[in-house]
Parts: sequence; C-alpha cells; structure tokens
Amino acid sequence: MSSPFLPPFTQPIENEISRRAGVELSVLRLDSMHPLVNGNKWFKLKYNLLEAQQQNFTTLLTFGGAYSNHIFATAAAGNLFGFRTIGVIRGEQRLPLNPTLSFAVQQGMQVVYLNRETYRQKHTQELHEDLRQRFGDVFIIPEGGSNLNGVRGCTEIVSDAEEFDFICLACGTGTTLAGIALALNQKKRVIGFPVLKKGEFLAQEIDNLLNNYLDSGLPAPKYTSAPWELKCDYHFGGYAKVNDKLLIFSKECNQKHGISLDYVYTVKMFYGVMDLIQSKFFKKGDRLLLVHTGGLQGNLGMEKRL
Repeated sequence: MSSPFLPPFTQPIENEISRRAGVELSVLRLDSMHPLVNGNKWFKLKYNLLEAQQQNFTTLLTFGGAYSNHIFATAAAGNLFGFRTIGVIRGEQRLPLNPTLSFAVQQGMQVVYLNRETYRQKHTQELHEDLRQRFGDVFIIPEGGSNLNGVRGCTEIVSDAEEFDFICLACGTGTTLAGIALALNQKKRVIGFPVLKKGEFLAQEIDNLLNNYLDSGLPAPKYTSAPWELKCDYHFGGYAKVNDKLLIFSKECNQKHGISLDYVYTVKMFYGVMDLIQSKFFKKGDRLLLVHTGGLQGNLGMEKRL
C-alpha cells in the first residue's frame, strides 16, 4: 500500500506561561500529514487496511457517532485505497446530514443507523454476524480503530523522542496512548488527557491494550512500555463539550502560534498542559511534546451547534 502522506513535523512554541516556568514546548503536527486522512486516525487505520487488503476484502465496515473523526477518516481512506465503506452510526438519522456525514457520503460511504441500545452491542459477535448477513463479507474495524492493529500503527507516531521528557496527548479510547507508550523507553513519561467525563476507566482499557499487544505475537516493540498516567480533570463536561473559556483559549492558540486546535480532543489537552505548568507539575528544564491528533474537520459541525 503506497503512502500519499507527508511525514509529520515538530513545531516549537513558546508563551509566557512556559517561559516563566522554564518548560520547553513542541507540537507534533499529525494534522499536517494529509488534507483528509490525518492525525492519529491514519495510524489506527493503517494496519487494519493492510490486513483487509491482504485478506482480499473489498468492503470496510466501522462504527461511530454522527460527528466522528474516525467515520470521516475511514470514508476518505476507503476512497483513497479503493475500498467500499459502510459507516454504522449511533442514533437516529437526522436530515440534512451534518458536515461529517455529508463528507462521508460524498466519499462513497454507505451510512446506516443503529438505535443507541443496539449500538452498545457494537463489540459483540452476534451484532457482527447480523451485519455480515445484511451487508455480506465485510472487514469490521471497531469504533475509533481501537484494536491491536490500531495500537500497532500508533507505535509509529513517536520514535525514540530523545529530546523530550514528556509526551502529552488527548485520549478517547486509549489506543493512541498505548501505542506511543510501547514505542518509548522507561526514561520518558506519557500523559493522557481523557476527553470523556469520568475518564479514569480508561486506565484499565489501556492496561488491557498493552498486555494484549505484548501477548499477541505482533511485531514486538523496542521497549515494554514507558510509564504513563491520566489527567482526568480537563474534559470540560464530557465528550464534545466546550465552553467559552475553551473557545477563547483555542482562538488565542491560533493567533499566537498559528495552530488550529479541534474542540473535542487537542484543545483540551493543550489547556490541561498549560494548567499543569502553572501549577508546577512540571519542573524547570522539562521538555514536552504535545501530540496534535488532527480532527479539525469536526470543528465545522460543532461551530454550527455552539
């Protein structure tokens, strides 16, 4: 599978908060890799698409909400690499379609809906068999690309990162954090910022992903896992919830650093990092890499709701 993607670049940034604290900040710009399939979503899709291709599947089926970055990326990647795609959407159909689902349909994705009760069974073999009976021989990718193929891809996001002490990222399923932690040595620390309310549950999910990957027989990482932790106080009310404080912060980041942030994930992590710097969680001389996981397409749909 040839790659149309640019390598991400690292952008140093500086502001008054980090300057006073003596903390160095850089941003890993995964959002710059491709206009449609970017951020951590590509890394979580990469080995799922390769497996589907190797097993001669022609159709991908996956799950997501109506504003899902994963649905958007899967539709675009399917079109890019020659797969038919089916998106199983949580909840009832609402017309007109929002920008995310309109784009997915334009990319050739067949969009179908499941009521929320049935959607909760998205991981079960029973629902998968029902979907295969309905749609034929499909390659099923879990919501968010959260499987061991997704973890494997995310081990490629950050290499040794010798020049950094901390890697910071937003968390939805924990897949990206697991992959990044596997790629780093014990001298590094990974900090995840869950965007879900009561995100403490992700710790067990991440442990499961790490253990399952190490036991899977997939290509072994160079390291067992860097130490990691979650900071669960920066969800701003829950998934896709924002307030004026966050919107102002996002606007200021764009004006000062020329970096657009998505409202669901990266802006909450950026805000959390700045708050931790002010509360002296980091010490003078610490070097932080903030991972921009893309998702900017979701801003348009959210701005229409705000």
